[in-house]
Amino acid sequence: MVKIKIGIGYDIHRLDFGRKLILGGVEIEYARGLVGHSDADALSHAIADAILGALGLPNIGEVFPDTEAWTEGIASGVILDYAREKICEHNFTISNIDAVIIAQEPKLSGYLQQMRSSIGEVLAVQAENIGLKATTNEGFGAIGNGEAIAAIANVLLMSR
Repeated sequence: MVKIKIGIGYDIHRLDFGRKLILGGVEIEYARGLVGHSDADALSHAIADAILGALGLPNIGEVFPDTEAWTEGIASGVILDYAREKICEHNFTISNIDAVIIAQEPKLSGYLQQMRSSIGEVLAVQAENIGLKATTNEGFGAIGNGEAIAAIANVLLMSR
């Protein structure tokens, strides 16, 4: 019998000068970047939390605490790779990922395929099994004012 597990993840980081903007493991050309203890890749963090949540495991904030020096500047690829290892340990595989990036700016449509490829490479998922969309917040709130970027991700895991 095939077991199916679904997870959801969410992350938000504020934008500021002096940081690189990294989403889905891809560096985006923009004047500001996301602020965080790690590389602040909100998309990868949301996907990793969706995976860990589906498996009933602690979230990335518990596994990679921002109070530890060893996690400072940690790349999103390391966090996603950890999630991939947990999928394997629990004898599951990713069926598909569906995610939304919410950013008033910059425009991200030209980067989505590169993000799919980057995420797929780390998680060993074909890019066509990764749904990725970008939307704005219609000028509302911190995201709409261009102060932050958020991401929401769902993942469907199937037993091997």
